[in-house]
Amino acid sequence: MITEKLLSVNQKIFCAFVDLEKAFDKSDQKRLYKSLERPEICGAGPGPDQANTVAFWRGLWSEPVNHSEGPWTEVVASQCASITPMDPVIITPDDVAEAVRRAANWKSPGLDGLHHYWLKEFMVCHAVLARQFQEALNQRSLPSLFTTGITHLVPKDQVTTDPSKYRPITCLPTIYL
Repeated sequence: MITEKLLSVNQKIFCAFVDLEKAFDKSDQKRLYKSLERPEICGAGPGPDQANTVAFWRGLWSEPVNHSEGPWTEVVASQCASITPMDPVIITPDDVAEAVRRAANWKSPGLDGLHHYWLKEFMVCHAVLARQFQEALNQRSLPSLFTTGITHLVPKDQVTTDPSKYRPITCLPTIYL
């Protein structure tokens, strides 16, 4: 009798655990989509030759691009001409603090290597960042640090020796907030 009750309770606990695990898998979208995209560990073999990889990606990134401006750009420009410009934006340390507060702590950082966790903790930086953001806004140009990132090549499938079988993922600095 006691053994049967223990087995019943054990079974109920196990079922509850399985249900919780399934619910967690559904709520953790990042893990769910990664498991759907790459059900097996991909890229377990040797990597591509560095010279071949550089040659392949340089061929894609170094070629000049010739964009054709269609007539639609003139239509959009004429439609936007009637829009009244917005008032000047003033970025305050409180704005930076609020943006940092909402940011994920451990997102993969770019060249700066700075995680949001540290920006949250070092509040003295908020005033400096607000001033630098304001300067960038006033000058209408971004520092190259904002647009330069670290590119990781993630294998698309099991063929890891072919440079064309990699997906480039670039991590920009997390300071973008």
